[in-house]
Order: sequence, then C-alpha cells, then structure tokens
Amino acid sequence: MPSLTIESNISSNKDGEHFIRGKSLSSLVKRATVADMIMLLWRGKLPTKDQRALLDTILVAMVEHGVESPSTFVPRISASTGNAMNAALATSALVVGTKHGGAIEAAAHLLSQKESAAEIVTEYLAQKKILPGYGHRIYKEEDPRATLIFKRAKQLKFKCTYFKKAYNMQGELKKQKGIQLPLNIDGAAAAAMLELGIDPAYGMALFIIPRMIGAAAHIVEEQQTQKGYRRLK
Repeated sequence: MPSLTIESNISSNKDGEHFIRGKSLSSLVKRATVADMIMLLWRGKLPTKDQRALLDTILVAMVEHGVESPSTFVPRISASTGNAMNAALATSALVVGTKHGGAIEAAAHLLSQKESAAEIVTEYLAQKKILPGYGHRIYKEEDPRATLIFKRAKQLKFKCTYFKKAYNMQGELKKQKGIQLPLNIDGAAAAAMLELGIDPAYGMALFIIPRMIGAAAHIVEEQQTQKGYRRLK
C-alpha cells in the first residue's frame, strides 16, 4: 500500500530537527509561550509583547464562564456517564455553535466590511438578520468580558479600529431600532483577532481552545465527585 504524503508549510524536519513555521522546536521550547505558538502557527510569525498580552487577555476571558454554560455542563454530563476525558472534552467542542461561542468568525467578517457601521446595521435590520457578536442571555446592558478586552487593547496602544466600529454598530442598533444589544465576548474577540492580524477562519478555534481548559477542570471534578450519572428530574 502506498504511503500517504502531505505537503505542509506549517512544519518540517531537517537533519533530525523539527521546525514550525521555520522556527526550530528546540528554540521555541526554550522561550515561547502558548500565545506565541498560536500566533506563530495561525499568523506565520511570532507576536510582539503587546500582541501576546492581548491574545492572553482573550484566552483568559474565554476559559471559564460557569457550570451553566453549554460547553461546560454538557461535558460534565458526559463524564458522569463514565466517559473518558477525550470523549467528554469532545462534547464541549461539539456544542459550540452560532448561539454559543461560534459567532466570532462571522463577527470578524462583519467588522472587516468596508461599509460603515450605520450601513451595516441598516442592511441587517432591513433583512431581519441577527448581528453576530451582539446580545447575551445574561448581560443585557454590557458584557463585562468584552469591556475588559477592549480596555486591555487600549492600554496596549492598539489602534482599536475594529473595536470602534463594533461599538459604533452597537450605538446604531440603539439609534435605528431602539434596542440595547451589547457587544458580547464573541464580538470583542472578533475585533481583537482582527487587531492582531489573525484570519477570521480561526474564530471558532479561538473560543474552543481556552474553553477546553475550563471544561477539563469540570470533567475531572465530575469524575472525582459524582457517583452516578446525571439525569433530568
């Protein structure tokens, strides 16, 4: 049977050394952080100190949001039935969708449009379409996580072009429709990833990766404390 050959610009091996985007793994192990590796793999080059700090802010903001979150309680239920870590973690990723953690890519594409905030909102309202990155079941006036990401971007002296457009769209929703739909963490993450030069295609991964960290903690707690499987009463 012929062997499978996959050509990739991401990684390679030369003289017994493994390289990632042209950087030797041995050198990266000595100094790179997880945020560094995300930027190197996704964007093709290592980040500046400020870029790393902003990415870390996004990751921390998304890592955990309570047991009520679908990407947290679903893996706990899965773990309670006796599933192993990998199976339970998979359920956490599988529940991510357009209504939970999966709007980042769409929001990033929206913010990348050349049309003004007013024009975009007018178009979406006319077509009765939902604006990705706005509104939250808990936070009716302001998503504090979005606010913190924006503040961090300003502290780090980013231009915040996409953040400004995002908040202008929030204002246009209030002006044109009379409704308060706050920029949520998906919308803020979309603005931040554009500030960082990350392709919107990575939007869902940007949510799933940190949420896996929190889900793993919940899975272990479930496995160690829950004697039987959970079921609705």
